[in-house]
Amino acid sequence: MAKRIVPNHCCGLLIDVQRFFLSQVDKRFRSQITTNIRNYVRLLGHFRIPIIVTLERPISRKGSLPREIEKCLSDHSAIFQKNYFDLCKEKEIRRSLRRLKRRQIIVTGCETDVCVLQSCLGLLSLGYEVYIVEELLFSSSQDVDSAIARMKAEGAVFLTYKTLYYELAECVEDGHEQLGLPADLSDSAVQ
Repeated sequence: MAKRIVPNHCCGLLIDVQRFFLSQVDKRFRSQITTNIRNYVRLLGHFRIPIIVTLERPISRKGSLPREIEKCLSDHSAIFQKNYFDLCKEKEIRRSLRRLKRRQIIVTGCETDVCVLQSCLGLLSLGYEVYIVEELLFSSSQDVDSAIARMKAEGAVFLTYKTLYYELAECVEDGHEQLGLPADLSDSAVQ
């Protein structure tokens, strides 16, 4: 049976988008990923979809969430520090996910082949539906194909930002023209 992302059944997940990790990708891509993640946060905020943000410790070395993204977080967001690659090993994060009572998780962040992979495997093992936004992943490694293949093989669904944008819009009865989405919020990822 085909599954669709439904705003009141999902939450967003933003894994370890920190200065240390962003500094490991080229400047042009860093700007694109920051803009795209900011738009993702704004999109989910518009639909009042909660977002869980993780920051890998030590924060003093790895930094926090870039200010231009953090300022877009809504009251429906929570920021957690983590010690493990798999965020599901953190009791507070698991409790927060349970309290949300949402079975669909939309994943973005880094590193694709480490924390994103391990967290997706953890979420899938807990019975969550995992949707990963392709353009909103990054890693210091150039070769993440095997990590992506593994996530797909385990049941994670990959989609584009544009697909997510219109799938959320489609869930609103009046259609996307009635949504009142901000005019400066792009429907596609910056390339």
